[in-house]
Amino acid sequence: MEPLIAEPAPLTNEEVQRYARHLIMPNVGMDGQGRLKNAKVLLVGTGGLGSPLAMYLAAAGVGTIGLVDFDVVDLSNLQRQVIHGTSDIGKRKVISAMETINDINPNVQVILHEVPLLSENALEIIAPYDLVIDGTDNFPTRYLVNDACVLLGKPNVYGSIFRFDGQLSVFYAKEGPCYRCMFPEPPPPGMVPNCAEGGVFGVICATIGAGQATEGIKLITGIGEPLIGRMMIYEALENRWQTIKVNKDPECPVCGKNPTVTELIDYEEFCGMPANDHESSGADEPEELEITPREYADIADRVTLIDVREPHEFQISRIPGAELMPLSEFADALQDLDPDTEYVVHCKTGVRSLQALEMMRDAGITKAKSMRGGINAYAKTVDDSIPTY
Repeated sequence: MEPLIAEPAPLTNEEVQRYARHLIMPNVGMDGQGRLKNAKVLLVGTGGLGSPLAMYLAAAGVGTIGLVDFDVVDLSNLQRQVIHGTSDIGKRKVISAMETINDINPNVQVILHEVPLLSENALEIIAPYDLVIDGTDNFPTRYLVNDACVLLGKPNVYGSIFRFDGQLSVFYAKEGPCYRCMFPEPPPPGMVPNCAEGGVFGVICATIGAGQATEGIKLITGIGEPLIGRMMIYEALENRWQTIKVNKDPECPVCGKNPTVTELIDYEEFCGMPANDHESSGADEPEELEITPREYADIADRVTLIDVREPHEFQISRIPGAELMPLSEFADALQDLDPDTEYVVHCKTGVRSLQALEMMRDAGITKAKSMRGGINAYAKTVDDSIPTY
């Protein structure tokens, strides 16, 4: 494949010294390094995947790095988001990331996009860049990035992580399939928990993020064989990689022969879930389905509290008096519930408890509500002796 960047930029004496270990490899050399210097790469997200991505691309000498993120650094980020440190807690992630990039390589120009990536601004933000690398962990943004890249003719380096597993590929409609060719439809809402609910093995971010950085550098310089038409699946517990073939779908609604998606759509509606990486608070649910932690505290002696988290989470934190009934076993436990008893159901952040509540109501148990924000919200508003996670 031809290099994504046709013209290499000249290197200064300082840059020759800085990138010497690249320059002595004939596959890269002066031309490849000059192409990296001329490249403009947009990173969507500065979290788990965005951290190694930004650091390695900066160290490699990518001339311009754009950062899209509107979040702030939180203590729970530091287990995996290594571009940020303890002193950065509360700071805007793009600012923290930029400071680290500047320290690694002051030759890199960093462009900040401190906004959520939306259908209204995605084309304008992405257009000036040569390459997009997707470091998000929610489906609406993945489909948005894919569709925008197809419409603009940009390659999209894809990565995803969940618990101990990761995926890595390059979606480039000019040369092969796009993300929709492999995943035409998003999963049903609630079927795939986000990292806040399901967890993520911190170091897997480095494994997949470094792989994305590798693919980006290969595309820019034209070396090697990019992962176009292939997806690599990583299983950390077995330390095993598997490669599967991804075919271009001629009927793909975005990159197929007769595309029906010719402009960006409402991706939250398409996926049936919010386009952000945050823990859900259930703020959009009808009031009759939910109760706030403080409201629960006022009636705690009159209701039965059910915790639908998993046993290992119950060991981390618990509300006094809660009965553990994991969501994974909840369907079988419903028969033991009394329709005349008042229940409050909680989980970590209010996502799984709403699923349990729906199951209860389908079973005729209507005197029940979900605790908005879950045990983390209870800890913050009612009992700060309970740890959050």
